[in-house]
Amino acid sequence: MGILINKNTKVIIQGITGREGSVRTKYMKDYGTKVIGGTSPGKKGEEVHGIPVYNTVKEIVRDQGEIDFSVVFVPGSGLKTAVFEAVDAGVKNVIPCVEGTPVHDIMEMVAYVKQKGARLVGPGSIGIITPGEAVVGWLGGNVDWANKFFQSGNIGVFSRSGGQSGTIPWVLREGGFGVSTVVHTGTEPVLGTSMADLLPLFEADPQTEGVAVYAEIGGSQEEECAEVIAAGKFTKPFVIYVAGAWAPEGQRFSHASNIVERGRGSAKSKMEAVTAAGGFVADTPTDIPKILKQKLK
Repeated sequence: MGILINKNTKVIIQGITGREGSVRTKYMKDYGTKVIGGTSPGKKGEEVHGIPVYNTVKEIVRDQGEIDFSVVFVPGSGLKTAVFEAVDAGVKNVIPCVEGTPVHDIMEMVAYVKQKGARLVGPGSIGIITPGEAVVGWLGGNVDWANKFFQSGNIGVFSRSGGQSGTIPWVLREGGFGVSTVVHTGTEPVLGTSMADLLPLFEADPQTEGVAVYAEIGGSQEEECAEVIAAGKFTKPFVIYVAGAWAPEGQRFSHASNIVERGRGSAKSKMEAVTAAGGFVADTPTDIPKILKQKLK
């Protein structure tokens, strides 16, 4: 089952006729995602890989009914307008696969999407995949690679790093596990959906029996996850590997938007918080499946 997306999720692509939009649309469609349409102002009536193009999101809704997910491929300067258009049309989830968006625009988007009762994943996310069901964005790259790296199973995965969003699923596969859903939360300094926001979704998912995380120094998302666990809102095994734990205190490492401040964000604070809450820390990525095997007996 997984979280957020499955084979029945109705997906549209905003910016479908652009180079990125066109290439990623083909991947999503070939993987089996239910892509029902896309937008590109002034190009209504065209098709991209057999997917109909509309001028606006509202036109798609009028023609095909409610939309579950919009994947956005537009320049960062125009992202706010595209996101507002999607949620105004009633789209439930929006994932902007876009970087370089002004921070004040992101803050406006996050607030507006919440006000509308929708969900924003990212910006700066490369996508979400529920193996064998659907993919939004380009996590996996192509169908062959996606099938190789992402095997269906019972471990939820999320990561702040797009490049490392495939590392943990591969390590899990080598260790005898598959994944329920993998989420790249995004790389921007402000995000619409945090790791802590995802934990209750994995808690409610009957397929997911545990969660594995590729963590980095900087930012407080892992500490926030620890707070969710400590509050009893996530009760399944939770295992993290913290990249950069070797770095001397004060050394910059990982994404520029990940800042260590006020005693939060260091490798030590992340590991201590997760351990104190009842989670588990892996010394190396390959230790993650070993820990899960022990805890899921």
